[in-house]
Order: sequence, then structure tokens, then C-alpha cells
Amino acid sequence: MQFNFQKDLLPHLLGIVLFYLIVVLYFSPMIFDGKIIFQGDILQWEGSAKAVLDHRENTGEQLLWTNSMFGGMPAYFISLEFPGDITNAVISVLTLGLPHPINGLFFGMLGMYILLLSFGVRPVFAIGGAIAFSFNTYNLLSLEAGHNAKIWAVCLIPLILAGIHLAFERKRILGAALLALGLLLQLKFNHLQITYYTLIISVIYVVVRMVFDWKKEGIPGLSKTIGFLVLGAVLAVGGNLGRLATALEYSPYSTRGNSTLEAKSSGLDKDYAFGWSNGKLETLTLLIPDFYGGGSNTPLPKDSASEKALRSQGMDPAQINGFVKGAPTYWGDQPFTGGPIYGSVILVFLAILGIWAAPKESLITFGTIIVLSLMLSWGKNLAWFNYLLFDILPGYNKFRAVSMALGMTLFAIPILGMISLEKLAQKKELKPLLISGGIVGGLVLILAVASGAFFRFEGPADANFPDWLASAIKIDRKSMLSASAWKSFAFIAVSMGLIYFYLKGKISDMILGLGLIALITLDVWTINRRYLNTESFQGNPSRQFFAETPAEKSIAGDQGYFRVLPLTEGLTQGARTSYRFNSLGGYHGAKLRRYQDLVDYQIQPELEAFIAKAQEGNFDWESIGVINMLNTKYLIAGAEANAVFENPEANGPAWIPSEIVAVSANQEEIEALGDINTKTQATLNTEEYGQIPAGEGQISLTSNAPNELKYQASMSQGGMAVFSEIYYPKGWTATIDGKEAPILRVNYLLRGLEIPAGKHEVVFTFAPSSYYSTKTPMVIFQYLIVLTLIAGVFFNYKKSNGKV
Repeated sequence: MQFNFQKDLLPHLLGIVLFYLIVVLYFSPMIFDGKIIFQGDILQWEGSAKAVLDHRENTGEQLLWTNSMFGGMPAYFISLEFPGDITNAVISVLTLGLPHPINGLFFGMLGMYILLLSFGVRPVFAIGGAIAFSFNTYNLLSLEAGHNAKIWAVCLIPLILAGIHLAFERKRILGAALLALGLLLQLKFNHLQITYYTLIISVIYVVVRMVFDWKKEGIPGLSKTIGFLVLGAVLAVGGNLGRLATALEYSPYSTRGNSTLEAKSSGLDKDYAFGWSNGKLETLTLLIPDFYGGGSNTPLPKDSASEKALRSQGMDPAQINGFVKGAPTYWGDQPFTGGPIYGSVILVFLAILGIWAAPKESLITFGTIIVLSLMLSWGKNLAWFNYLLFDILPGYNKFRAVSMALGMTLFAIPILGMISLEKLAQKKELKPLLISGGIVGGLVLILAVASGAFFRFEGPADANFPDWLASAIKIDRKSMLSASAWKSFAFIAVSMGLIYFYLKGKISDMILGLGLIALITLDVWTINRRYLNTESFQGNPSRQFFAETPAEKSIAGDQGYFRVLPLTEGLTQGARTSYRFNSLGGYHGAKLRRYQDLVDYQIQPELEAFIAKAQEGNFDWESIGVINMLNTKYLIAGAEANAVFENPEANGPAWIPSEIVAVSANQEEIEALGDINTKTQATLNTEEYGQIPAGEGQISLTSNAPNELKYQASMSQGGMAVFSEIYYPKGWTATIDGKEAPILRVNYLLRGLEIPAGKHEVVFTFAPSSYYSTKTPMVIFQYLIVLTLIAGVFFNYKKSNGKV
């Protein structure tokens, strides 16, 4: 077969150029002005990762333990790199040097384009589907929030499914290689909830495909295909061996693992896991983005009902302007939302078209994914279904924010939509177009003209406003729905008209495709610009966010080893303090479970009681024994220097208790902490560790680094020493004069050590085998994936040219 540049290569090059230009133009402040998106979660990550990044830059070594958050925790989920890892270089090449995280959106378009081509969709149609997938509001809202890993994980799903699909199309080596590459990168970004959804998508596809193919392919053919796919998955897992090993090692001890207390259940609580459940009717935002009022803080148009009502009450213009710039227009079921879930009404219309136009296999596969993902996103609003899955599906109870399942919906809709358009274009049948257009357009039209007859437009936020303002907000919500519905109707009508003229032979497929590309791009671009626009970019938001305050400057002069308790950001809601100090607080979704238990049972109640007394002028430092045992030397209550309070009762880095309080269960131990004097007493689970005597003597810290701490002990009587370090059973070793000694868990989550009489050097070292034993094999697997991909492309090219 002779190579034709104009037919075989040019359309793909133009598609890639268009994808690149869309990203560059939308994010031009980043590309041309060096600005950065203000991402709240990323700023918190910077605070938590500062110590890790500084250590890596200064020493060239990976910091595996950080003391900057929650008293100390493994750094695996904060920032982890492996020597020789080629994934960053691969990403840079495949995304043509675009900066992180917007390179993920480019890769999402590229991956969806490849997937649609593999299903036989012509390039000009596939381009439109790729843009709709990557530039849906779900991805852009996630980007603004700082959920960069989630965006990348979602945008890699098309490449993974493309590999699976090609393997079933007898391009097994290429398919296995694409699966391996896509899964390699998805696992790198370590968003296990999206990977879980990817597995659901893959299982649905494989099951449907096997049902349709088993007579044609037979068991041997299908087994061979599955074998290649398994090989690809194994390569991907091998290419992430270190990341997976450290994550699997840590997970049982995190808040996502088993409960350590008898009063708590394993995994996440249902109320927490299903807190962000999409409303059933909220699904209609896929058709009408402002169906539920947009986001929780949405700008209102000029002369809105709310603005007129505020003006009539004689409100100050500045107050009016502040209100209308961020009005509480959202009236859906979620606590709050940054904006609607929307990926172009045109693709929803085309997906509905698939009921009559798509091949049965594709309709069942992607229709099932759409329906199932919507049901999962409804969460507690479909409790009988989702609570059952939460209880029985392995690992499902580790995840939260079930509305995230809408990522699957926005993945499947463009595929089904463009496959349907392709089949309609081939068959030239008018009836499916008229039926689907009539159904979707008719529904949108009804909502545009008569939404007030069906809904009351009441939201939880209305209770905070006087009746006259609440009534005005309801009018604005109704107006927003109606205007948005008319806009959606217009997009449906114009796209339907283009398809109609194509079916009638009035325009070419190129004109149809380019027209749909323009409409889809205009649709998603204008919606996204409401939520991520030029105001979202700043010169250097981290410089301002982490600017040193007088309070922090006053603490920075203390070169000792201690922790800081931030009262200004809460114990689990911010990592700004972690940027400079070892903090009792932090910001992470998978902190150590024992630390969370300590916060819930002891630290938070202890702190509340202390603050209540302090407000009356009584600084009762001795009453915060648990906070003291964590070597908390300073409390920060504000930005000014006089908002820093030095704690004279902090226990210090290590001490010798005079009494060991025996306990036999975790619940008993954590409750006992509130009753003991942590300076002179220590709890020990004697069921686990046996009897350990109390000792006498002195112990002091002589050297401290996150991965290694050294102490000098002088014991007049051998016995227990307590260290104000977080106990973690994997990776830490202790030596006394060079001889390894067992680390004990005392006071529920601190380290303890039995030290004999005399003078001794004690050294704690963190060197987890999950990291050191896996880093070399991991890199070998990554190179094998690259070689497999080269082989797959080579054999596919040879086969397409009839040479093999």
C-alpha cells in the first residue's frame, strides 16, 4: 500500500497542531507571560513538600520521611522520585514541551483522538470528540482547584482503552504497548480512585467484547488477546513498582486503611465518602450547564434581579458589586461546587443519536458506562445502590467524592457520540437524526420556556438572606436556566442542521467536521471561561501565600528541634506552617490513621479546653499533656509577632518516664492518654510488647535529620525511653551502640525503646526496603515498555503495508 501524505499523515498533523494551539491560546498567560494558575490545593502541597524538595535540591537524595506535617509521616504521597525514572522525559516528549499541568489536557485530546481513530471514526470527527473530552468543565474546574494528578489520570483513560481496543482488533503488540504506556503514566500520578474507575471501564469493555467475539475468535484467540493485555498491565505495574510498593506498604496505616480503634470502622465513613453526591436532576447540567445555577459563587449579569433588589434597598455600590460578582446561585444537592459538569450539549445529542445509529456493541459498552457512572455519581441520592457497592466492592470504601464518577460519563459520551456520527455518515439515514434531535432539542426547549412550572429554585444558602433578596436570587436562577437552555438549544439546532445538510449531500464531511469542531470549541470555551479565565492567573501566588509573617520570623530565630501548632489554619486544613516548621497540622487526604485518632480523641478536645482558659487569661500549659508529648514548643494564633505563644511545658525530643502504664487495647490506650502525666508516665500495650520496666537517666538529641536521628543516653537504671517521634512500623530501625533494638509503640503513636543501663548512642534510621529494593527493577520495566511500543508501531506499519 503506497503512502499518501495528504491522506495518511496530514489530517493527524493538523489535529495535533490544533490541540496544541487550543491549549496555548486558552492558557496564554502561562505560556507567554510566565503566570501561574492560582490553585489552592497546589499551594497547600507546596507547603507540605517544601522540606522534601529542599532536601532533594540540596543533597540530590530523596527524602522518604518528613517531619513537616502531622508530627511526621512518610513522604511517599507528597513528593517521590526515583533515580533513572524516565516517565517525566516521556511526558515532556509526548506533550511537546507544554508545562505541567496543562500538558495533561493536550495529552487527553491526543489520547481521545487515537481512541476514536481506532474505532474507525474519521479524523475530522475525532478531533471534535477529543476537544469535547479534554476541555469539559470537570477538567478545567479540577485544574483551577489544583487537582492536577486527577486531571492527568482522567486524560490517560482514552490511551489505556485504545490499547485494549487495538489488542481485540488483532493489533496485540501495539495494543499491549499503548495499554502499558497509558497505565504506566496513570499509576505514576497516583490517583487510585480514577484508576479504579478506569478498571471499571476496562472490565465493561472487555466483557462486552468477549460476548460479541467469542464465536468469531474462539477461546484460543480471545485468550491470546487477554494474554497480551495482561502482559501490558504487568509492564505498567513493573514500571511503577517503587510507587506501588511504598503506597501499598503505607495504605494499611493511613486513614484509608483498617481502623485501629474498636469504636471506628475501616475505610472512610459513609457520610464523609458520600458528602459530594451529585443530585439526580443535576445530571441535566450535561445538557444545560446552568440548570442548577452554575457554581456556588457565580457572577450575575448586569441589572440582574438581585442587583435591582439590593439597589432598591439603598445598599452601598461596593457591597452590591461584591455580591453580584459571587452570588450564591447554585441550588443543587452538593455542599458547594466550583461549577457545573458539562462537556458540550452537542456530544450528548450525538450520544443519544447512538441509540438508533451506533453499532450494538458500542451502544451497550459506552451506554453501560454512562448509566453506571451516573448512578455512582448520585451517591447517597441513590443510597440502596451505592451503599451496597461501598460495602461489598473491594477497595471502594477507600474513596470519597463520588461525584468524581462523572469523569467516566464525560469520557464515554464523546466516544459514543462520535461513533454514532460516523455510522450515521456512512449509512446516510435521516430518521435517527430527526428522532434524537427531536427528543434532546424538545427537552431543552421545554426547560427553556417552562422551567418555572417544574422547579422552585430554592437553595440552602437562601436561609441566610432576607425574603426580598432570596426571592430575587430565585428569579436570577430561573433566568440563568432559561438563558442556558436557549443557548444549548441553539447549539443542537445548528449542529443538527449541519448533519442534515451533509446527509442530503449539500456539504462535505470536511465542512461538517470543521463546523462541529468550531461549535464544540465555542461551546466548551465560553462555559469554561466563566470559571477559569485571565483572573485565575497570577505572577507568583506562592510568593505571596508563603510570605514570612512577623510571627513566623520570631520563631525562625529558634534553631532548636521542636514542633509548631498552627491555630490559624486548623490541624488538618492547611500546610502553610509546614513550609517553614515541623507542624502538628497539615493538609493531606491520607494521613496516618493513628494521628487522626489522636486529633479526634485527644488533641482537639485538649486544645479547645486550653483556648477557653487562655481567653480568660489562664494559660494552663500543663493541661495539654498530649500536645506537650509531641514536643510542641510554639502555638501560632495570628500573623503578628505577639500572636506567638511559647510553651514552657513541651516535653522535648526524648525523656525517661518513671512509670509505665500497662494497657491491653488501642481504645483503652488512647483514652488513658487524657489521664496520664506524659512527662512521668507512658502507656504501653503489654499484650503486644510484654512488660518493659521504667528506667532512670537522661537522654538528649544530638543530631536530627528527617531520615536519621541520633541521641545520647545516660541511664543509671535500664528501662523505657520515650521519643517525641511518630511511630511507623515500616522502614524505621533503631540501634543502640550499633546493635539493632526493637522499636516499641508507646502513648498510642510515639516511639519507645528499652535502653540498658550505662551511656549509649541511640540512632533511628528510615530506610524502607519498599523504596530501595524496587527502584532499579522499576526503571528496567519502563525501558521495556518503550521497546514494546517501538516494536508495536513497527509491526503495525509492516502489516498495514502488507509486508508481514
